[in-house]
Formats: sequence, structure tokens, C-alpha cells
Amino acid sequence: MTRLIRTSAQRDLRVDLARGVALLFIFIDHIPGNQLNEYTLRNLALCDATEAFVLLAGYAAGLSYGATADKHGWIFAAADVLRRTATLYVAHILVFVLVTAQVGYSAELLNPAYVEEMLLDPFVTEPYRALLEALLLRYQPNLLNILPLYVALLLMLAPALALRRHPLVLMALSIAGYVAVRITGLNLPNWIGGGWFLNPFAWQVLFFTGCVLGYAPPGGRPLAVPRIAPLQATITAGAMLVTLLGAAAMLAFWAVPDVAPGLPGRIARVLSSIDKTGLHPLRLLSILSLAWLVAWFVPFDAAWLRGRLVAPLILMGQQGLPVFCAGILLSFLGRVVLEQDDSALAQAATNLIGFAALAGVAMVNAWFGRAARSQRRPPAEAPADASPLLVPPPSPARESHS
Repeated sequence: MTRLIRTSAQRDLRVDLARGVALLFIFIDHIPGNQLNEYTLRNLALCDATEAFVLLAGYAAGLSYGATADKHGWIFAAADVLRRTATLYVAHILVFVLVTAQVGYSAELLNPAYVEEMLLDPFVTEPYRALLEALLLRYQPNLLNILPLYVALLLMLAPALALRRHPLVLMALSIAGYVAVRITGLNLPNWIGGGWFLNPFAWQVLFFTGCVLGYAPPGGRPLAVPRIAPLQATITAGAMLVTLLGAAAMLAFWAVPDVAPGLPGRIARVLSSIDKTGLHPLRLLSILSLAWLVAWFVPFDAAWLRGRLVAPLILMGQQGLPVFCAGILLSFLGRVVLEQDDSALAQAATNLIGFAALAGVAMVNAWFGRAARSQRRPPAEAPADASPLLVPPPSPARESHS
């Protein structure tokens, strides 16, 4: 498995590992009744794996498309972003169809309530309208709202790439939009009522923060690094304080029910109002603090990042799209299994088999990708006795995480 991992002197495997962990947490959290989800990020911080996924997606986008824009120009990079957007859109529609079929069959065979719980009941009354609204991304059943958010964020990225070398301007516009959304509640419409569950006008601030952190001009360091270098110790102390207070609040408010009634009213109201739709400021501060601490305490060149123990998670992070799509389908299947048998053995088997399946999807996708790249390589670049499926020698160019 380690031979399928893409490595180079410039590639940050910490990002791949964090994304793999986020994808695994998303799979675990999407299974109701899964006892393992009591130990994922959402119960230990004021944020969850979705925030990590979006921040890392922004980092990868800034790294990849920023380099493309520097090499080929902004228009070419924007077109590449739109191409990727189309891929994500097609993936979302495919997963939508598969989940609808999966839930519909399970409802007919086991429990009719699945349809209503997954917000798929419009297909019973207005199937053609529901399909149209799904194609327009105005209809997003449960579990199917992350890829539409990613599509919307990439559409915003295409014009924003023109500001890649002006991070202060880009972040000023992004923060202004975020503040406006928090004040006005502006959101995209949702056919079944309200707005998008993950409001892209709010979540863009996290995505563009990742973009700014990931982008580095040719021959230079990320533009954000020199400005914050003198404050590293202060930022680290603040990040630790935010993380510890968040963990304490979550443990006190949710894990120990007897504590919540005794909290001061103002604190209880704040904790209960930390919404996910509009990316509450405390959620934003929490994920940024965690990201800073990981970057601070985990060395870029840590030897264990290239070990076998974390290889499955790193490979999952490098093959994010197919792993995410497979995780959505497997999570509902895991729910069905645990509703039939909630024993410790069933719990362990559901999580272990699910993890193995996600790692398997990542391996197969990486294997085919490596084979395709080796076939496109000119014969002069590879000796006749070279294996086309082994990791190629590191390239001097900075490698993309997308």
C-alpha cells in the first residue's frame, strides 16, 4: 500500500493524513447508533470532520490551482477549476441516484420510515420535480449536502484565483461576505424549505482561508507565513486555549447531562446556538485552532508519516472523492446492519469492514491512476525494466494535493 502513496520532497503528507481521518470520521458520524462516533471530532471540539474537510479542500485548491494559474495563467486555471467542478457535480448526481435506490429498496424491504428520515419522501409524491430539483442542487436529502457545497465553493474559486497574490484583499472580501451572511442569513434556496444545510456563502471563508494558506508563489513560501511568523508562540498558546475550552465545553454540555442545567444561562445559550449551517464563529475558530496545532506539533518530515500504520489513511486522503462517495453508501448500509444487530461484535465488524472497504477503494483508485499515468509517460522517461505501478521518482515541481 505504501508504494501507491504519492510522495515528493514538497508534498505535505500531514494534509493527506488529516483528510483521510476526516473522511473516516464522516463515515463513522453518518451511521446512527454507531458507538464509535462518540469519540470522533464532533464530540471533542466545537467543530467536526466537515470543517476539516472544507479547510483541507481549500488548502489543496490553493496549492494546485494557484500553481496552475502561475504557470499557465488565470483563465486556464479557472477553466481547470470548472472542469473539476463538473466532475464533482457528476459524482454528486451519481451518488444521489445510488443512495435513492439504496434507501428505497431498504425502505420497501425493512423499514418504510427510511424514506422520510432521509428526506426522500418527495420522490413518492413528485418524483419528476424531485429529480429536476436534485439536478439543480436545490434538493439535498440527508447525507448529500457536502458535495453540493464543494461545487459552489469551486465556482467561487474560479474568479477568486485572480487575487491569489493578494491574500489580504481576498480574505477581506471573504470575511466581509461571511459577516454579511451572519447578519442577514443570506443562503441559497432549498426546494423542501429553508436554505442549504451548509450555506456556501458562509463556508467560503473557511475554504478561502485554506486557499491562502496553501498557495505559494513560484520559488517562494506561502504568502501568509512571513506575516504570522513573529506571532507563532502567541498563536499556539491561543489555539491551545481555544481547543481545551472547546473540549471542556463539549464534554460538560453533552457528555455529562447533569452539568448542562447548572451552567450559567448565557453560556448554555451560546453553546446551544453554535449552528453548523452558517458556520458559527466558534466552529470556525475551533477548526483553525486545531489545524494550527497539528501543523505546529507534527513535523513536516516526521518519519512515521511514511510508515505502514498510517498508510491506509494517507492513501484515503489522496483519493478523497471516490472514498467520500463510497463512504456515503457504506454509512447507510452500516446503519441498516446496526439496526438489525447492535451487539459489540456487530459494532466492531461494521466499523472495521467499513474502514477496510474505504481503504480498498483508495487502493484500487490509486492503482488505476498510477497505471494510467505510466501509460501516458513517453517511453524515453522510463527504462524498459521499470515497473509502471511503483511510485515514480520525486518531481522537482511542487505536487498537487487535489
